[in-house]
Amino acid sequence: MNPRTARGQRMLAREYFTSAEVWRVEQERVFRPSWLLAGHVSALPANGNYFLFECGGDSVIVLRDQSGRLRAHHNFCRHRGTRLCMEARGRLEAGIRCAYHAWAYDLDGALRAAPHMADVAGFERGDWGLKPVALAEWRGFLFVNFASMPTPFSDALPNLLGRFTRWPLEELQSAYQTVYEVEANWKLFFHNYSECYHCPGVHPHLNRLTPYRDTGNDLEEGSVLGGPMMLKNADGSMTMNGLRCAPAFPGLNEAERSRVYYYTVFPSAFFSLHPDYVLVHRAQPLAIDRTRITCDWYFHRDAIMAPGFDAKPAVDFWDLTNRQDWALCANAYQGILSSAWEPGPYSELESQLAAFDRHYLKVMRD
Repeated sequence: MNPRTARGQRMLAREYFTSAEVWRVEQERVFRPSWLLAGHVSALPANGNYFLFECGGDSVIVLRDQSGRLRAHHNFCRHRGTRLCMEARGRLEAGIRCAYHAWAYDLDGALRAAPHMADVAGFERGDWGLKPVALAEWRGFLFVNFASMPTPFSDALPNLLGRFTRWPLEELQSAYQTVYEVEANWKLFFHNYSECYHCPGVHPHLNRLTPYRDTGNDLEEGSVLGGPMMLKNADGSMTMNGLRCAPAFPGLNEAERSRVYYYTVFPSAFFSLHPDYVLVHRAQPLAIDRTRITCDWYFHRDAIMAPGFDAKPAVDFWDLTNRQDWALCANAYQGILSSAWEPGPYSELESQLAAFDRHYLKVMRD
């Protein structure tokens, strides 16, 4: 790993956090053409299971169809736009039926029934199936893309390929989920996650478990950024008591069992890989000044089923840390709104923030 450097950069200019025009361009250039983390295959254990993914004005039904194939469809009826699925997750036993005029669709998206449309000249059911959304699976995690001709997943996020192979990501299951909504711009959460400069003063418990200087980066440029931090207790984990909630994943080597690996995946997620669990944050911008963060604690399904399993020490630790961080992000955003604020210089401990900004500006230009 190379010595960290922020290359003398300063923080992004104020308009990148406050301008309605920047927000509009971000939707067009950052979010619509990017692969966005939607969820995990463990949420779709049986044919007919679905969950919804929301981004801006778009709602997507991610499901497992009658043949077991994973699919994603826009969540509106092709007739007059009515939302089809209203619950965040569920089971579709016999297809998808619109509650307004009873148009019905198979789980593969094909229009099966459209009452009283047979006498409409030129109407062909085959032309009016659900609008598909591009879907990619990486190690059990599901990503969607709204572009009409998306960049292949492997080209858009090449640094994910072949990584973390000793963590059984496909076999994980969320033991707990919580959702936060914070009054701050989405980029501030990526900035906050990407440095531990603030950890000694803000997260004393975290800093005792992983001292902020015992860290490095192995991905320093591009759409995936991050690296490991050393656990002070090589047999521990990031929990309230510093102990593991489950056995270490059996495939990990000695170095991996004594570290936590932190990565941002532009522009929608943070992956935190522990010896015994994987923490995933999904960032969903709701407005220029409001962000929803969905946080899942993933454990191996066998660990969850084991007698005495308790995820609470990990959940409580990161819920405390999250709330400390979200207060910082909201407070920083209030300062950025000041007409007198100007971008400050990055510390060398903030090299990942500088790298995030470089990638963000490249995407915005492109």
